[in-house]
Amino acid sequence: MRIGHAALAALSIAAAALGIAAVDPTPPGLPGVAPGATPSADPPAGSLLIASAQIQDPRFYHAVILLLRHSSDGAFGIVINHPLAEETIAKLLDAAGEDATGIEGSIEVVQGGPVQRDLGFLVHSADYHRAETMTVDDQLAMTASKDALKDVGHHQGPKKFFFALGYAGWSAGQLESEIMHKDWFTLPEDPALVFDENRSAIWDRALARRGQEL
Repeated sequence: MRIGHAALAALSIAAAALGIAAVDPTPPGLPGVAPGATPSADPPAGSLLIASAQIQDPRFYHAVILLLRHSSDGAFGIVINHPLAEETIAKLLDAAGEDATGIEGSIEVVQGGPVQRDLGFLVHSADYHRAETMTVDDQLAMTASKDALKDVGHHQGPKKFFFALGYAGWSAGQLESEIMHKDWFTLPEDPALVFDENRSAIWDRALARRGQEL
């Protein structure tokens, strides 16, 4: 399925905003906090948040969120199972006014969260790194850069990846409170769920795996 004109317009904005996000990949709510500057919180970055069935808000209904950062200052994550469509990388770069010469392939696009949907994030395996890359650990990373999309289109990018529009964010102590009230269940890091699983099956698979580990 290709993205419609309205969605493509939003994607062009997001692609244009990639350069902004690359300057400071720390979303609002965690201003100026460099990775490792504050103690990490539980659950740690890389963990998955599974929305409980009681969450009926369509923005988070049956959502599974990859935590990219979690500290005493707040949390930042990407919803990984609300797919939009698949689009050619060349079209995304064209929409952002970038030269797409020699660009090949397509990329899976997901709705990463309700905050700043005009920002785009390349979530990927940790085998790829640029100066602006936010490294989660030795398996997961995120890069907000048009050049990262170009590298993917030139077959010089990460082995595994997807493109997210927007993100989910929590202020200090907010996520911990929501977990305590059982709005979210947690699951240890699972790159297979993040990159390989059918997006429509991730919530069910994540719940099943959590049940096995309890």
